[in-house]
Amino acid sequence: MIKETLLTLSIATLAFTGCNHSEDAKPQEHAKVGHEKHWDYNQNGPTHWEEFSQTCGKGIHQSPVNIIPGKTLQMNHQYDLSMHDDITGLAKVIDNGHSIKVTPEHGGYIELHGEKFKLLQFHFHGKSEHTIDGKRFDMVAHMVHQNPKTKQLAVVAVFFVEGKSNSALEKIIDNVGGTVKLDPQDYVPLETAHYYHYIGSLTTPPCSENVQWYLLKKPQEASKAQIEHFRKFYVDNERPVQELHDRVIEAN
Repeated sequence: MIKETLLTLSIATLAFTGCNHSEDAKPQEHAKVGHEKHWDYNQNGPTHWEEFSQTCGKGIHQSPVNIIPGKTLQMNHQYDLSMHDDITGLAKVIDNGHSIKVTPEHGGYIELHGEKFKLLQFHFHGKSEHTIDGKRFDMVAHMVHQNPKTKQLAVVAVFFVEGKSNSALEKIIDNVGGTVKLDPQDYVPLETAHYYHYIGSLTTPPCSENVQWYLLKKPQEASKAQIEHFRKFYVDNERPVQELHDRVIEAN
């Protein structure tokens, strides 16, 4: 698989949703003052996002995408994912107008190709944005990381299906607008060695590309009540699936 040339993403672009980036990490996710037009998922939804960033409409390496397991390639092990986000600490939980976002004071990191990517924040979507064989999961968390040297972003997606109650999610639900003591890996499945990987973009404006995406195959569980609680905030905050174009999906 031909790897994309690393592009430096500016801090301003990242601010995204809190620094947001998140793929979803852009400052643009904060509500604007006055009557300035702002992107959303309704009146100024995905079909209008090109008005806020041309990349959203003209980019050819956009996210999310539909993944067909039978059409994936073997993972290039130079880009294997190694997670080190298991650091317990204080984190701010906010409703930023697009998602529920959690920003740890001292996050952990992931390691890719010998480089460390620091955890900036993670946020939730009422349904998964990526699909597997056309299927959306009940909910998803996007863990946004950034290489402090190159400014490249890497997002780890954790899918959720309805099942047992999740204690880590309960802490987040109960502290929207406040601060909570949390270990991000408390809601990450113990099995993280199997995942899908491809190069895509942020799933919100400015839709910046060259984002390394890792989607963990094993989903976590969340109770029906927890999923419904999150959906009281956001149930349709997911971008439609984008064309894959010349990209390939790798699997481990």
